[in-house]
Amino acid sequence: MRHWRRFFVAGFSALLLAACATSDTAPPASGESITVLISLDGFRPDYLDRGITPALSDLAANGVRASMRPSFPSVTFPNHYTLVTGLHPGRHGLVNNRMVDDQRPGAVFTLQDRNVAADAIWWADGVPIWVTAERQGVRTGTMFWPGSEYELHGQRPSRYRVFDQGLAGFARVDVLLSWLDLPEAERPRFFTLYFDLVDTAGHRFGPDALETNASIAETDAAIARLVAGLDARGYAGRVNFVIAADHGMAPQAADAIIELDPRITPQQARVIWDGPFAGIQPLAGQEASVEQALVGRSEHGECWRKAELPTRFDYSAHRRIPGVICLADLGWRYRSTQLQQYATPALGNHGWDPQTPDMAAVFIASGPAFRRGATLPTFENVSVYPLLARLIGIQPEANQGNLSDVQPALTQ
Repeated sequence: MRHWRRFFVAGFSALLLAACATSDTAPPASGESITVLISLDGFRPDYLDRGITPALSDLAANGVRASMRPSFPSVTFPNHYTLVTGLHPGRHGLVNNRMVDDQRPGAVFTLQDRNVAADAIWWADGVPIWVTAERQGVRTGTMFWPGSEYELHGQRPSRYRVFDQGLAGFARVDVLLSWLDLPEAERPRFFTLYFDLVDTAGHRFGPDALETNASIAETDAAIARLVAGLDARGYAGRVNFVIAADHGMAPQAADAIIELDPRITPQQARVIWDGPFAGIQPLAGQEASVEQALVGRSEHGECWRKAELPTRFDYSAHRRIPGVICLADLGWRYRSTQLQQYATPALGNHGWDPQTPDMAAVFIASGPAFRRGATLPTFENVSVYPLLARLIGIQPEANQGNLSDVQPALTQ
């Protein structure tokens, strides 16, 4: 009963606060439409069917809905950069949340180390859409997005915030809305907004937990607050929303582990990352022994030489991809004592084969550019980028997306 009570109190409180998200002091809005790209980290398409997302469900009912396939690997930073570059991770270089680069000896890129992540080399092989937009005269405002707090290709968004996970969803919405209160000459026309609460709960409690449902409801209430705030500023009917997740979430059992230690030693190879998929770099002269120990199908997983990965992964070109890649079966994970282990294993995870239904990402698009009540066939997330370029009215960079994937959703 305590779980149910916490769920309903969280949802009701969030919705009550959302109702207060109006502004009586906002400046008049211009006649131009705006585009808002929203990331719902770890939000599976079926979360919309739980009856706890009135705001998101309304946007989907009055717009477009789809189940979107993430790129390989189905993890956070690679897919967020894919959404804003239109390139697969094996092309844009964000090959995992943790990675190394021979051009930066001793450095390890992680989500937490901003000193390393601020080095533009990690982001240089893709041009995010806010850089292209700013170059072409469209002001942008990024309320969190991987890479957006750094100077990339000599450019920053007109407005941005340094990521702060402790900043609540409603506060994130309010920062974005405050940028619409700027004088028209300073006001962005393209925005990003990022919510990580559902992903965090999915990891900690699993995708089917009441706590995850509460996080879904709270995030939905933040979307309601955003819609209300936009309407109050005169933007009703003039906002194109593109709402996308980076990946889905699947249950993970604590004992579903594939141990790497019995198969390779630190004298043979360096484990760059482990988890649902593992990246292993053989040391010089140890390539044959490492490949013999790992490559091929084994119980609960399969390993490949980098050059022999399935072509559908498009994950063999970049120098940061280790020499051997292993992919566990759904629900299983690789583990190596070369990396720090967490005392409490996650009950939910992602990173498995993008074609697995649990890895699917939600996609919603709503606004004057979109048809009402449409459902698209499953498409790859690289195609979000050319859609954004079309909505913003800019010439896109070279990309791997296909506008025809989403063309049926557009009114023109």
